[in-house]
Order: sequence, then structure tokens, then C-alpha cells
Amino acid sequence: QVQLVESGGGLVQAGGSLRLSCAASGRIFTINGMGWYRQVPGKERALVARITSGGLTNYADSVKGRFTISRDGAKNTVSLQMNSLKPEDTAVYYCRLDQYETGWGTRVYWGQGTQVTVSS
Repeated sequence: QVQLVESGGGLVQAGGSLRLSCAASGRIFTINGMGWYRQVPGKERALVARITSGGLTNYADSVKGRFTISRDGAKNTVSLQMNSLKPEDTAVYYCRLDQYETGWGTRVYWGQGTQVTVSS
């Protein structure tokens, strides 16, 4: 099993910044990628940003130019720097890791989620 522990959520005013971090531990093998998703009540969890083991990134259109994802492969951590936050960024943010496991194929792991609230 893989454990993901997130930190860095909280309350911030519109226009402010927050940095989310996620540390992976446990049975880590060949990581395909790590990323951040967010979810608001009544909606499905949606991609915010993802980074592959090779450093390729992709972002939701709504956060491009404001959020930056980064990864430390040696420490198995992923961070999300969020700038120019807007009230619509308010959500629970989840860290995700997907890796290849022999006999299983690609497996996906999720963190417990961290609340980000942006006040107007």
C-alpha cells in the first residue's frame, strides 16, 4: 500500500497564495505520475494539475498561469503552488499517485484531502 499525506490547505483571501504539499510513503515502485484533483459538493473530482515521472505537466484550463505543480522524485513529494486564488478555487484538494505494480498494472492512490477556502 501507498500512503499519501497532504498539507498546506487553509483559508485565504482572493488574490492570495497557498502551497499544498503531498508526501508519498509505503510500497512505492515505478511512479507514472502524481497530481492534484479537487472536488466541491455535488460535483465530480476534477483534475487540477498533474506531473509525470519525466516532468511533463498538464493543468486544468481554469488554473493555467496561476498554479504550478512540482515534484521531488527523490523524496516522492509533489507540491502545488497556487497564486492569484479565486473564490471558485474553493474545494477539497486531493493528492493522487499512480504507479505500475507487477501483477496489478496501474494502481491509483489518493490522499485524504485538504480543504482550501478562498474568501471574496
